[in-house]
Amino acid sequence: MRRTRVLTAVLALAAGLLTGGPPALAAAPPDRPAAAADAPARSALAADTYTWKNARIDGGGFVPGIVFNRSERNLAYARTDIGGAYRWQEQTKSWTPLLDSVGWDDWGHTGVVSLASDPVDPDRVYAAAGTYTNDWDPNNGAVLRSADRGASWRKADLPFKLGGNMPGRGMGERLAVDPHRNSVLYLGAPSGKGLWRSTDSGASWSKVTAFPNPGTYVQDPSDTSGYASDNQGIVWVTFDESTGTPGSATRTIYVGVADTENAVYRSTDAGATWQRVAGQPTGQLAHKGVLDAENGHLYLAYSDKGGPYDGGKGRLWRYTTATGAWTDISPVAEADTYYGFSGLTVDRQNPGTLMATAYSSWWPDTQIFRSTDSGATWTRAWDYSSYPNRANRYTMDVSSVPWLTWGANPSPPEQTPKLGWMTEALEIDPFDPDRMMYGTGATVYGTENLTNWDRDTTFTITPMVRGLEETAVNDLVSPPSGAPLLSGLLDIGGFRHTDLTKVPSMMFTQPNFTATTSLDFAESHPNTVVRAGDLDSGPHIAFSTDNGANWFAGTDPSGVSGGGTVAAGADGSRFVWSPRGAGVHHTTGFGTSWSASSGIPEGAVVESDRVDPKTFYGFRSGKFYVSTDGGTTFTASPATGLPSGDSVRFKALPGAKGDIWLAGGESGGTYGLWHSTNGGQSFTELQGVDEADTVGFGKAAPGASYQTVFTSAKIDGVRGIFRSTDQGRSWTRINDDAHQWGWTGAAITGDPRVYGRVYVATNGRGIVYGDTSDTGGGDDGGGGTDPDPDPEPTGACKVTYEITNQWSDGFQAQVQVTNTGPDAWKGWSLTWSFTDGQRVSQLWNGAHAQSGPAVTVRNADWNGTVAAGSSVGFGFTASRSATNTEPAAFALDGRACTVA
Repeated sequence: MRRTRVLTAVLALAAGLLTGGPPALAAAPPDRPAAAADAPARSALAADTYTWKNARIDGGGFVPGIVFNRSERNLAYARTDIGGAYRWQEQTKSWTPLLDSVGWDDWGHTGVVSLASDPVDPDRVYAAAGTYTNDWDPNNGAVLRSADRGASWRKADLPFKLGGNMPGRGMGERLAVDPHRNSVLYLGAPSGKGLWRSTDSGASWSKVTAFPNPGTYVQDPSDTSGYASDNQGIVWVTFDESTGTPGSATRTIYVGVADTENAVYRSTDAGATWQRVAGQPTGQLAHKGVLDAENGHLYLAYSDKGGPYDGGKGRLWRYTTATGAWTDISPVAEADTYYGFSGLTVDRQNPGTLMATAYSSWWPDTQIFRSTDSGATWTRAWDYSSYPNRANRYTMDVSSVPWLTWGANPSPPEQTPKLGWMTEALEIDPFDPDRMMYGTGATVYGTENLTNWDRDTTFTITPMVRGLEETAVNDLVSPPSGAPLLSGLLDIGGFRHTDLTKVPSMMFTQPNFTATTSLDFAESHPNTVVRAGDLDSGPHIAFSTDNGANWFAGTDPSGVSGGGTVAAGADGSRFVWSPRGAGVHHTTGFGTSWSASSGIPEGAVVESDRVDPKTFYGFRSGKFYVSTDGGTTFTASPATGLPSGDSVRFKALPGAKGDIWLAGGESGGTYGLWHSTNGGQSFTELQGVDEADTVGFGKAAPGASYQTVFTSAKIDGVRGIFRSTDQGRSWTRINDDAHQWGWTGAAITGDPRVYGRVYVATNGRGIVYGDTSDTGGGDDGGGGTDPDPDPEPTGACKVTYEITNQWSDGFQAQVQVTNTGPDAWKGWSLTWSFTDGQRVSQLWNGAHAQSGPAVTVRNADWNGTVAAGSSVGFGFTASRSATNTEPAAFALDGRACTVA
């Protein structure tokens, strides 16, 4: 699926944390814990412990890679193009996110171009991270390495960029661990940077200067953005495990190169020298190279294009490693292909069995092929019985993710739900021939009775995607009645969530936008909702009179080419729309006809006053605009000092006419948060807010009269998600270093019905929402000094200790400490003792020391202030033996705490 996102005014192409799921630490330089690398430097902020989850959608984006560990059952990982990496949880049949700790400055590391799970030490996993190789991503790529299955990470920065969301991202895997000497890894680089090797388990990398070919293939040499014109480079690395012994480097290595004439290279001396494999086919790209060492076969899937969208011809080949013979094992004649091959897997329990996908067969459906005789003969997932009717070997049950039907009713031979598209990831479980998973442009599908295929009985395909949330979010609103959340998303339009813990039955339809760019509701009549979005052909505006449950299309004014922004009048009687390709327009009723607005430039961001139905606002290039006649005419405000660029989002406060908050700006220029109480005639900049990108409102705190303000911002030097209950005089950071989600600058809103609840838009990790542990409603402080290095909090405390994940020799835990006393803490120190030899290896959101069984954790610089009734949390990973008894007692600076 193709997605576009403006990241701080740079146009870029783009693609849940389950309760109890282990967060991951932020990536750090080599041999430095990630938490220390990203610790904020200042401390003038209060902190609150939030519980973070996803509003369930389940999937929603491209999954280009699935990796099973070859030595441990049920250990599997998935990579996404913009939404991080995930680990499979067999007990719950769900995925746990592993890169939520990636912060704002390193947002590109949420794109994962390759994954490798160590076959010798299953606790080790590696991720090659970076989203774009052109200037859309300002940072170089990195290899992230974990010794605890992704619970925590260390980072090795690379001297070049990686492209998790670039063309060719479904090829691979580009990152591989030597199965005999697991300290040795190889990485295929894009952009002509060549082949790279690490000999110290990913801590450092050097170029393999002997490798002769850095690749030649580009999708579109004429693309001046650098996106489609980048050399796709070296695309996979495969070891022949039959040519090594434990402890010694594997001698034979195959490498795939994006070069239609020279696609496959081999080393037979552990990477010292390399040669083009003789006799290989030419004219196409080898997307995958999968080796069956038992039978001595290297299987290759070829396409004439790099994917994941394109590909018109393809072949499957088998290379016999002992003789050098090449055999075309394609299931159809090349003249009959209109697609390329990419997904490719071998059944490790029955190595003569292999499967492949026609990844670029968009119509009428993708195709999956299966052979049980090393490619001599094939059967298909579906065939024509009599055109256009199909006979499927499978049944599909999408009841757990019902929107996968797209609300469609296609004519044969199309069916709904589709078997898939962009099916470049395909893996048979190496321990279970009945389980297979494959990725599509919207989900992960799988089956647990695959071998029914060979018995000519149907097998069942279901979504295997729970916990993997990969939508990019453009807009969020939380009406005061009806559904608690409406969303505007890329690729799949948006949803009406009546229950945040359940997958909605369908995305917004009639029309189905390819991206919803803006949505709004009438403040005093929240059943009236409007959305604007992108669509290849058809209207770009839609309305609902039942709170977003059902929709009908409006009519576009002339020249509209995209959704832009839209605003609903407070009583739902009129709307103002600023679409792409046309100027600002207004209408009464539901958009059957539009009139051009005057006094406001094309491309302005528009919003409505939440009290006066005739008052609308706009912003463009440093100027604020006001209309008091329903959008007919706008007048430029005399307000000065606002950001000069167009990376600005603003909202009017419900219940207060003319109360406006404006966030935005750009690095190096005017950047911050502003507040107006006179309808935008003047604005006051909030002090201490270094940068702000979004603003939204939620229910007022108990005892407060003003609504809670939320923002994604940098305040007092700290980047995060913030809450204020006193009109911005003080701020509380409500996320932590383990929950950052890369870029969160598109939208934020509180819930008008639940104090403290906030909904956060991410660029690839879906809709994240948080609930506070602060039931008292007060925020303590925005000012103050650094915590006392020897804090002495007063009053009682309560501790909740929870083991969130554990494995054979380690575990992860989350600790929450609640201030149950009458006074605020200005710094805190918690102690406890282990009884079974556990030792803390890494800890985030605090600093730790351990002497024997005794552990001491002190606050970080930024979370030392804890208000009465509020909580603070930290997490850690630790080693363990067979027994892992939880601590029975905790003390806060020597004072015993209640253990929950």
